[in-house]
Amino acid sequence: MVFLHQQKSSLKRDSSSSSKSTFPVPPSKIPKSVDSEIEKMVSILADAGCTLMYHSGPPCLPSDPNKFRRHLTNLLSHDSSLRSHFLAGFSSYVQSPKNFNRVLSSLSPGRSDSLVRQLLLVPCIQLDLMHILLEKLPEYFDVNPETQTSLSFEKDVGRLIISQFRWLDFLVDPKSFTEKLMEVLCICPSHLKKEIIGSLPEIIGDQSNNKSVIDSLQQMLSEDSAIIVPVLDSFSNLNLDDELQEQVVTIALSCIRTIDAEHMPYLLRFLLLSATQSNVRRIISHVRQHLKFVGVSNSCASQQNKVKGKSLVDNSEASILDALRSSLRFKNMLCQEILKEIDGLKKPQDHKVIDIWLLVLMYMNGDPLRKSVSKIFKKKVIEDCIHNVMLDQCIHGNKELVQDHFPSFLSLSEYLLACKEQKAREFGIHVYTCLFEEFTDTYSRQEVLGALITHVGSGVSFEVSSALETMALLASEYARELIPLSSHINGILDYLEGYSAQNLHKVYEVFSSLALSARTSAPCYGTSIANELLMVVRKQVSHSELKYKKMGLIGALKIVSYLGDASIVTSTSPSQKTNAEEAVELLKTSLNCCKQLYLPLTLFYDELTAILNSRTLQPEIIEWIVKHVGEFESIYLSDLEGGQPSNKDSFCGIEGELWMNLDGDISPICLNILPLASSSSQSASLQVLHANFLLLSTVERLTNQGSLGGIDALLGCPLHLPSSKCFSVAGWQSLTEKQKQIVTLSLYHAANWIRELLNAFCTQVAGRLECISQTTKQEIIAKLLKRVRNLVVLESLLNYAIKCCPQSLPDVHLHVEKCGSSLLSKPNSMGHMEKKNEHIKTYDSASQDKKRRHKKISKASTISDTNCKLRQPTILDVLRKSGNLTSQGVLTEDALSTVSNSSKFGSVDETSCGSNEPIIVEVSALAKVLETQRFKFRPLLFPCLSILTFSKNQDSCCSDPAAELPLYLYLLRDLHYKLDYFSPPSKLLSPRFFSIPAGFTRMTVEKFLSEVKSVLPYLRKHFDSAVTLLKEGDETCEDHWKVQSAITGNPDIPNLMFSKSSVSSLVIKEVLNCFSKMLNLPEAQKDKSVLSDLLQSFQPIEIPASVISDIQPIPLPGTIDYLYLGAFSFLEGVLNIACSFSFMLASESLLTLESIVISLQKFLDKLEGNGKSTHSKSIEGSLHVLHKRLGTSAQNLLQCKWDNESLENGWKNKGDIVQKILWIYLEHSKSTCDLLHELACSILPQVTLHRTIIEDNHHGFPTLCPATLFVWYRVLHEVNLSILNKLMKEVVHLERCKTAVRPETIQSHLMKMHKCVNVVVSLVSMCRNHEKVTVHGMAVKYGGKFVDFFLKSFDFLQAHFQTHNETIIQLLKELQKATRTIQILCSEAKGLKQTVITSKIPATKRSMERFLFRVKALLHTKSSGCTFWMGNLKHKDLMGQVVSSQAYVDDLSNNVEEDLEGAVHEDQPISPASEH
Repeated sequence: MVFLHQQKSSLKRDSSSSSKSTFPVPPSKIPKSVDSEIEKMVSILADAGCTLMYHSGPPCLPSDPNKFRRHLTNLLSHDSSLRSHFLAGFSSYVQSPKNFNRVLSSLSPGRSDSLVRQLLLVPCIQLDLMHILLEKLPEYFDVNPETQTSLSFEKDVGRLIISQFRWLDFLVDPKSFTEKLMEVLCICPSHLKKEIIGSLPEIIGDQSNNKSVIDSLQQMLSEDSAIIVPVLDSFSNLNLDDELQEQVVTIALSCIRTIDAEHMPYLLRFLLLSATQSNVRRIISHVRQHLKFVGVSNSCASQQNKVKGKSLVDNSEASILDALRSSLRFKNMLCQEILKEIDGLKKPQDHKVIDIWLLVLMYMNGDPLRKSVSKIFKKKVIEDCIHNVMLDQCIHGNKELVQDHFPSFLSLSEYLLACKEQKAREFGIHVYTCLFEEFTDTYSRQEVLGALITHVGSGVSFEVSSALETMALLASEYARELIPLSSHINGILDYLEGYSAQNLHKVYEVFSSLALSARTSAPCYGTSIANELLMVVRKQVSHSELKYKKMGLIGALKIVSYLGDASIVTSTSPSQKTNAEEAVELLKTSLNCCKQLYLPLTLFYDELTAILNSRTLQPEIIEWIVKHVGEFESIYLSDLEGGQPSNKDSFCGIEGELWMNLDGDISPICLNILPLASSSSQSASLQVLHANFLLLSTVERLTNQGSLGGIDALLGCPLHLPSSKCFSVAGWQSLTEKQKQIVTLSLYHAANWIRELLNAFCTQVAGRLECISQTTKQEIIAKLLKRVRNLVVLESLLNYAIKCCPQSLPDVHLHVEKCGSSLLSKPNSMGHMEKKNEHIKTYDSASQDKKRRHKKISKASTISDTNCKLRQPTILDVLRKSGNLTSQGVLTEDALSTVSNSSKFGSVDETSCGSNEPIIVEVSALAKVLETQRFKFRPLLFPCLSILTFSKNQDSCCSDPAAELPLYLYLLRDLHYKLDYFSPPSKLLSPRFFSIPAGFTRMTVEKFLSEVKSVLPYLRKHFDSAVTLLKEGDETCEDHWKVQSAITGNPDIPNLMFSKSSVSSLVIKEVLNCFSKMLNLPEAQKDKSVLSDLLQSFQPIEIPASVISDIQPIPLPGTIDYLYLGAFSFLEGVLNIACSFSFMLASESLLTLESIVISLQKFLDKLEGNGKSTHSKSIEGSLHVLHKRLGTSAQNLLQCKWDNESLENGWKNKGDIVQKILWIYLEHSKSTCDLLHELACSILPQVTLHRTIIEDNHHGFPTLCPATLFVWYRVLHEVNLSILNKLMKEVVHLERCKTAVRPETIQSHLMKMHKCVNVVVSLVSMCRNHEKVTVHGMAVKYGGKFVDFFLKSFDFLQAHFQTHNETIIQLLKELQKATRTIQILCSEAKGLKQTVITSKIPATKRSMERFLFRVKALLHTKSSGCTFWMGNLKHKDLMGQVVSSQAYVDDLSNNVEEDLEGAVHEDQPISPASEH
């Protein structure tokens, strides 16, 4: 109990000792009225059991707080005056800081049982006490401001006041209290403001309406961003409804751009954990756009943190990554939305560095998302949305940041390097390189090398190639750093057998770089790796097996290229050999090991030539090479006496003759081809001739300032070949098999010799050489054109010779194959004819001594041939054996070569080779037999294409007075071969793929396109000449070819024929093919200058007004869309001309027009992807016009009336072409659905009864005849399925869309579905009038697929059945006609055991059974006037006649009558029933 006098004395002591207190005392004296109020308050507390102690400690509270609070509640709630006195006394009492501190404190530290706390739980005085406490709070804002952060909780009165409000059991008036609290909060100092904001959820509790709190916090946050962390903490813990939750998310999103870096992790964590299905996309989008992750720190802050011993990366960026990672791991929804967000970005500029980090963080979180992350990452890399610069910003300079994520970056790079796409692998290479550069510690670099070694051991060619390319890149830049780690990569040298020639180059490039660096390195690592490399190479070079020797030669010459490089200066000790001496010694060793093996020797020369062209070697090495190539003359050349060879004897019974002498009688030498080919001991040297000459010409050019003047006599010298009499009928038949082989080999080596002449001397005219005069250049050009004419004749004769006498030609260069494959491991020593052609008997003139010398090689060849016989034949083997290993283009060319000439010249086949009929060889025709072995020829290098720019400008009677088009045709075919290499590998079975040399594969597409730009105008020139000649025909100027051929020294072979129309058609086709392929190369789409030059080369004189009149705005001349319109208009005119001459030529023109449209579409997509939509509207208009005109052109082609001469052998083998034309016609029509409906329901049924092509094509499509009916039938089915599939996707989207759908849209979709059903019904019904099993099989196959697609629409039909029931029922009735016919087809096929159809029946039956029950469910679910009945169909045939069967024979009368059409009325059941 508290007594009044005790309280007074206590008050006196407090006033007297106030000067000693640490709290300031108000100077005013307490009035008597106040004193009485305090006594009243003390008395009330005393009655309730609370004693205010005399000492300075807290009041003594009763042991039962609940009783204490109930007493006060009962006492004060019924007497308002007493409550007022109590509050007034309390207010007066706490004016003393000491008293205030006592009532705020508790007896037990750490417990919240202060007097104020207990009083706040008295409902009737709670609000008033809160106001008193909050009004007292500002008095302590400025207490010890300089040391406020170091005050203990007991002495910090402000914090004590706030603590009284926490975790109260109830709030009497939370709204008033909250308003008062917010008023005080606005004026609080920063440290106290953060304390209060952070405690708001504990103070105001779980009240439902916190909008005023949110609004106040938002206002304060806009004024002071430093309070963001406690605000976010409060947002996270307050009880908020959905609307307020969205508001706080919006507030947090607005802070992303202005928040300090140190607070960013808290903000991100709050946002990501606050994500819901409704706002997750908005949150992810804002985070991606406004989070400046890279470069967020400034230099001053970075320097300040370095002084403190902390890195800002650790404090901010690492914390941001940690916040992102933990949030993504906590909520899988975030990962899914991020993947959708990134995947939906189309423009490269929309992608940011943070996207890479987000993908990496999700990749780290585990397996469920790794596959999706990897796919999207690869997709963005391929689309060039994630590029090298972005990766550099992630990794370079951020070692500490990337350290924890190193395994993820490494794993992603492993995935990218294993992709088929070239761009993905290139990015993977860059990732590996960046990781190796940034992480210099041994462990990280070992991990990088270990991953690369894993790729190398995968066995996948492109993966191995990319991994080796990465290692070569690292070795070239960080050779010294790699030497200590060489033990991790040395194992590659033990597994070289499976590598291709390209990959072997890369392997030895890696180790050569390390070995060269090791020669100047002190550590023992360097000596070890150099010795090991040399040991491996020497062992391989000296190996008896051919594949190992080739591997060793590549390695030895790669080492020579590094040791002998004049630009690399290394210091060696006096006792050590110089680099040049080491290189020369290695060259001598390599040469000695392959002198008697001619294919390795060829490889040696070719590799040495490549080194000379790419590097500047030291003089000692050049001197050794010059000395060696000086032996060329003594081996291959002979002197002429009076223009004739000194040796006029026959060779193996074959009379010799000088061919193709361009220098006339002044030529001092000739090339000994026939003498060497007929010699059993020297014939193999011809295999090395071409590589030897290429090396000779390269050395001559390097040592003579680029001029070949020292060997210019070789360009015009004659060739000693078999007499032209051998190619007469009698002469050829008189030859033995051995002699025919010698003649064939002579022609083969002569052709390759001329190809190397072109390679060598085109360098004299392709560039600008000051040492060559203009007169000399003109002479060289004239001779080059003559040599191409010689080459055309030689290959024509060679093709005929191989066709008559099949023979495997020897390899004269290393083509692109794995070194361990059969093509390269097969011994090809040309000294023995039995090794070149195993099925031809050995000529018995070979000496026994020669047979003994090569007994081992013959034995190996026999074993190899035996293994080949036992081996399962591949597709390549079958095609090669049949002589049909040709691409589609080859077949087409062969067809074109007979344009208007098949009846005149006839064709050459194997039966005519041995008959007495005259030999007919057409020089323009594609050498189809020779094409199967084209990969064995020496390649024409790119400078040879400059011959296309040479021409004799003469005024004459026709467009081609010099008969040069066959020459250009030959070069255009070669250009086509090279373009095939850069095109997608869809024709790996084509010999063109194998004809690409290893050297050409090192040329990039970009370099190829930059080089070919100079040729483009001349392609147009030759194209125009060919078009003009095609109009002129063969009747004029027939002797030009003969005259020019005689001038070039070609032999006079009467049966060597020339057709101008055939040549012109083939030239047009090749130019169109080359143009189309170049136009759609991805690299051409990227380089606008190349694309513009290509289109500019095929512009008309003037674009017709009808082409551009409908485009708004009208494209301006010079713009890319204007060039596309011009090229399309020009080729459209060519198509119109071609329609008068050749169907194949017209179809090729149409396909080229399609490639123009596809290219423009790709260009537009790329333009929109880059965000450059300035001219997109004009381009879209141009694209629309081109689509329309392309469809019209296809229609004209289909409706053109072709005669037998224009068709070239009728409609045989033209199904694929007709199919493409029909697809183009349907896809580019105004309404594909309407056109398809017309063709299927009206046009196609008219042809079913025709068996021959009739003159009166009343249906309007001459290309639609019995021969092409199957093609049309299949295409219409496929297009119908394509339309239905697209329609089903739209229908499903409509059902998923929550917005209301307009009735017109629903009706439109139902009408389209009805047209698709009509089409399939019409096509299936055609089987009633057509007995072909092929048609029946297609009806079952495509009919089943149609039903399967149609099933996707039932949700849509069910949703709108009430409003469109009649339309839907009619739709199902109509489709029932097709299903019944398909049932009959299936039944008949089973009975007749037609396997073509029965294999398709199970899938079709399943689809129709599902259709049956879906219809039943639809009609039973939706009440309508139509009832549903399901039963068994009668067994009827296609004509509607009932057929007796096991199922129906006994009880036909019990079955229900069914009409053939399946028509169902409202009062009749609908029955798409199935057959038993």
